[in-house]
Amino acid sequence: MDTVENSTPPMPELAGVRHHHVSVRGVRLHVAEVGEGEPVVLLHGFPQHWYGWRRLVPLLSGRYRLLCVDQRGFGWSDAPAKGYDTDSRVADVLALLDELGLKQVRLIGHDWGAWTGFHVCLQAPERIRHYLALNMMHPWPRHHRLMPQSWRFWYTALLEQPLLGRWMLRNRPGFTRYLMRKGVVDKAVWTPTAMEEFVRSSQEPGRARAGEALHRAFALRDIAKLLLGRYKKLRLTTPTVILAGERDFMLPPGVITEAGRHADDLRVKVIPGTGHYLHEERPHLVAAEAMTLFSGRH
Repeated sequence: MDTVENSTPPMPELAGVRHHHVSVRGVRLHVAEVGEGEPVVLLHGFPQHWYGWRRLVPLLSGRYRLLCVDQRGFGWSDAPAKGYDTDSRVADVLALLDELGLKQVRLIGHDWGAWTGFHVCLQAPERIRHYLALNMMHPWPRHHRLMPQSWRFWYTALLEQPLLGRWMLRNRPGFTRYLMRKGVVDKAVWTPTAMEEFVRSSQEPGRARAGEALHRAFALRDIAKLLLGRYKKLRLTTPTVILAGERDFMLPPGVITEAGRHADDLRVKVIPGTGHYLHEERPHLVAAEAMTLFSGRH
């Protein structure tokens, strides 16, 4: 297997968190675990890793067993050359549940992790009790709303280009900082420590290649499926809530509409005065929404 050797930068500290690796489908996935109770899997977005949930963890760990997964290529998980398409990432999650002996879990996803989460629900609905998606559209966007906003994704044209994407992440840390700052309304949300942790991680050779591969796989596969309506035959049966940031520059709430006949129980809530990182900007609100959804009261 063509795998980038893991570097061993210091692990960020978060009270009560236990760290371990689980081998699935030829890669070792790092899992940061905390709390007791019914299991909740958290899937981070780009360019974050498990530490992106640091504000949410203390608010939920008293009620749930939280499993913050570093998806392949990110954080302290292995970074192979391949396997960054949506189906592969879904297979990773399902294999992880099998290895941990978890028949059914609740799920929280942000950004790319939320896109993965939708497809986990679609491919294995019996495994997910409830799903909370942050700052991500579902697989049935209305094209007349999405296409006029496509200019917002200009940065992905750089990240998805072979060699250029990884070069940008490794050699232009200001680019990563710009995207993260652009993604929040209140720039003070990013402490210097947190900002530099995600920038540093993105600069590692294997992580930079993974970031490029993630964006390229979506461009080559998922966009075509969206435009051709390949997801129209699929139906979301998992009770789901999407939280959207009112001022999300990357994915404005007008793009995130109700799914209509494609979902049994999906609600979209727009959070005023917030951007693309709701779990960073409004962790207490996200925690409250999660507990309401998970209790079946949404």
